[in-house]
Amino acid sequence: MVTTAEPAQRRIAQALVRLAHAVQQVFSEVSREHELTPQQAQLLCLLIDGPVGMTDLSRALHLERSSLSGLVDRAERRGLVARARDSRDRRACRIELTGEGARVAALAHDAVTARLETLTAGLPPGHHDLLAATLDDLLSRPAPPEP
Repeated sequence: MVTTAEPAQRRIAQALVRLAHAVQQVFSEVSREHELTPQQAQLLCLLIDGPVGMTDLSRALHLERSSLSGLVDRAERRGLVARARDSRDRRACRIELTGEGARVAALAHDAVTARLETLTAGLPPGHHDLLAATLDDLLSRPAPPEP
C-alpha cells in the first residue's frame, strides 16, 4: 500500500540530491577562482572556526583517513594549513589554518556563502527561518546506515 507520505518523502529526497549537486557546483566554481580543488575549498571552510581533529575532518568530508592525509599534505605544502599536536591526546593532531590559509578560507567561504544565498533570495522571509531550522535538524541527526 502506498501512502501519501512516500511521494512527499521521495520529492524531498530528490530535492536534497539536487541541492547537493548545486552546492558541489558552487564549491567547484569558487575553488577554480581561488586556485584550489573543491576538496581543498571544503577543507578550508571547515577550518574557518578553528582547528579540527583528523577524525572529525574525516567524518565531515566523508574521506578515508589516507585520502584525508593526502588532502592535508597538499594543503600544507601550499602553506594553507598546519598540523598542531592535540593538547589532550599527544598521538593525535589538529589541523589549523595558517595566516595565508585563513585569508584564502575567508575569501572562499564568503564566495560560497554569497552564491548559496542567491538560491534562497526569492523566498518569503518566514521560509528562510523554516528552511534553516529544517536543514539544521536534518544535519544534526546521525548519518543513516549504509545499505
